[in-house]
Amino acid sequence: MALTDSIMLPLGTKAPDFTLFDVTSGTMKSLVELKSNVATMIVFICNHCPFVIHINPELVRLAKDYQSKGISMIAISSNDIEKYPMDSPSKMKDLANHFEFTFPYLFDETQEVAKAFDAACTPDFYVFDADLKLVYRGRLDESRPSNGKPLNGSDIRNVFDAILNHESISSLQFPSAGCNIKWK
Repeated sequence: MALTDSIMLPLGTKAPDFTLFDVTSGTMKSLVELKSNVATMIVFICNHCPFVIHINPELVRLAKDYQSKGISMIAISSNDIEKYPMDSPSKMKDLANHFEFTFPYLFDETQEVAKAFDAACTPDFYVFDADLKLVYRGRLDESRPSNGKPLNGSDIRNVFDAILNHESISSLQFPSAGCNIKWK
């Protein structure tokens, strides 16, 4: 595992379009059909990264707390499954079922979507407004697997709350950190 920070795509960037296989439904899903008219969070994750394993419970809590308020959540795995079979679509589906994901978990087999987003690590978070313009990129919160800080999703929750309350989002944003995406 190589600790990697997110690249921090420029705010205002339009979300790159994509259509990927959703392991939870067994169908192809596009950004256009998954996006929300409120906000859309896209997070690059995988099954084996200890940083993602650490945050999975909070991803589920975020979905429970914010999907009913109109915020869409999309998880994408882009890792090379030949070298990392734990990240294969069948294992992704097992993980999604285990955690009872209520959001799609998409497989980026060609890694083109991760490249389009300039994703660098897992987890890597992006929040887009109703027009699919980037308003946040970076970390979930300050918690890491062994730093003792609470796993509460505070950075993302602050962004979601600001969007829902029609408030401005701070431009002071911190990169996420985790395992590097496993490129082919």
